[in-house]
Amino acid sequence: MAEGKNLIGVDIGSSSIKVCQIKETRKAYSLVNFAYAPLPPQAIVDGQVMDGNTVADTLQQIWASAKIRQKEVSLGVSGQSAIIRKITIPMMTPEELEEQIQWEAEQHIPFDIKDVQVDYQVLKKNPEAGQMELLLVAAKRDQINDYAQLARDARLKPMVCDIDAFSIQNLFELSRGLPPDKTVALINIGANLTSLNIIAGGISAFTREIANGGHAISEQIQKQLGIPFELAEAYKCGTAEGAPPAQVGQIVESATDGIAAEIQRSLDFFMATSGDGDISRIYMTGGTSKIPSLSLAIERRARVSVEVWAPTEKMTVDSKRVDATLLAERGPQLAVALGLALRKDKEVRA
Repeated sequence: MAEGKNLIGVDIGSSSIKVCQIKETRKAYSLVNFAYAPLPPQAIVDGQVMDGNTVADTLQQIWASAKIRQKEVSLGVSGQSAIIRKITIPMMTPEELEEQIQWEAEQHIPFDIKDVQVDYQVLKKNPEAGQMELLLVAAKRDQINDYAQLARDARLKPMVCDIDAFSIQNLFELSRGLPPDKTVALINIGANLTSLNIIAGGISAFTREIANGGHAISEQIQKQLGIPFELAEAYKCGTAEGAPPAQVGQIVESATDGIAAEIQRSLDFFMATSGDGDISRIYMTGGTSKIPSLSLAIERRARVSVEVWAPTEKMTVDSKRVDATLLAERGPQLAVALGLALRKDKEVRA
């Protein structure tokens, strides 16, 4: 349950920062401001802050150029420091659960419990069996603190820290709803990281992050053609001047098939280990989702229909403040930032 005003969603990725500000009306949400700024290589690596000064300076520049007055922000974390588990525990009262959650988490989290921040959500209660299902979430305190400090260094006020996969799920639920009787997969493919969230019966049943993304495609083009990375990226995105070399298409198809193969292995693992039904549809977003051969490769390997999903599809856009050209170019990359922007400054556990 949430009340208060919406926070500014800040997605600090491995290659860029995306910032979204939305306004809630009685009928819909409106995107009133957004900004995108690239980050230099190695500033953020697997969710870890390597060059805090550059990231904080970039945040300050975004706030100045986008003329954002609000300082309260919602941040997302991802990478190997974030752990999500669905667990079954004995039935407890809310008070007992608050007392026992650290001990329960210690049995399932592969880190020292003192080094992580733990949160949870009750999914199902089965009084007859004396059990209840929890969604257990843990993130390393160091990563949370580092991201919060980045915001403070940029003169912002961090209010909420969320897991990227759940931010996307919240946005998808707002946009499409979560089917109560089907299993769907949400895939967000970024520059260096692909997140997978499988939702069964309206509940997150399996999450995984794959250390692969759009940069792997550009790197293959760079390697095989012997060209600078920036030109390889332009060839991949179709933004280079002039026609690309004939072999670019074949390189892209091969590289996207490699990403699809990794995604398929995760889907196969879920199907082999869960009791949930077959995946009925895959929804894909993220900057790399714009490459047609990728959705085709995933569809071919997974034998499940794939739809490229636009994060802004159910939002109105403030045409006076939002650059339509930039939004068309960067819109697929905004799922995490928009999901974070749905969070509010006063929230209590349901």
